[in-house]
Amino acid sequence: MKKNILKVTILSLFTVLAISCGDKKKSETTDAVEVEETTSDVTTYMADVDGSQIEWEAGKLTGNHTGYLNIAKGYVELNESNEIEGGEFVIDMSTITVTDLEGDGKANLEAHLKGTVEGQEGDFFNINKYPTGNFVVTGMEVADGKTWLQGNLTLLETTRNVKFPVNMSLDGDKMILQSEAFEIDRTEWEINFRSKSIFPNIGDKVIYDDIKLVVYLEADKA
Repeated sequence: MKKNILKVTILSLFTVLAISCGDKKKSETTDAVEVEETTSDVTTYMADVDGSQIEWEAGKLTGNHTGYLNIAKGYVELNESNEIEGGEFVIDMSTITVTDLEGDGKANLEAHLKGTVEGQEGDFFNINKYPTGNFVVTGMEVADGKTWLQGNLTLLETTRNVKFPVNMSLDGDKMILQSEAFEIDRTEWEINFRSKSIFPNIGDKVIYDDIKLVVYLEADKA
């Protein structure tokens, strides 16, 4: 428990610093792309689910909310040059957690995001119908002095290819991958609740389309 609290604290600090320094980036999003087979000469690292999380921040006119969700399982494949060649991660949508609220406000928002409130199942993630999300690596490249990870992200019934900047390090049999803060547009996955781009007359009830994310992954050599 202390380990998880520490990671949330570190990731929250990283997110604040990245945003305040203007480092957040809109991810490049395209249609899903074909996943190529990896070579036979790869080393597999299995995700440490207790040490891995995805932080999120979403906003509306009256302010932002922050939180995290967990990775249920996954792996990364590195080639002989220690470049990411493949991988796949399952995101446990039932672990959506709000960190800026307490008590009933926290519980109510988490239930709304998860879609466990009767009549509001389809507003956001509807975990009873779609309990997991999925990210499949489709490539990695170095450009503009940064390393960019690319993959097919599936949420609900939609798959889109996203590309975002990451930093990766190896320490013995441990691999750590951390993204820079980046943004995705939720409406590209048909999550349209109170989106002004979908419902232009929503007025002051608007919820912004962009969701800021920071991915932190620890993985151990298989």
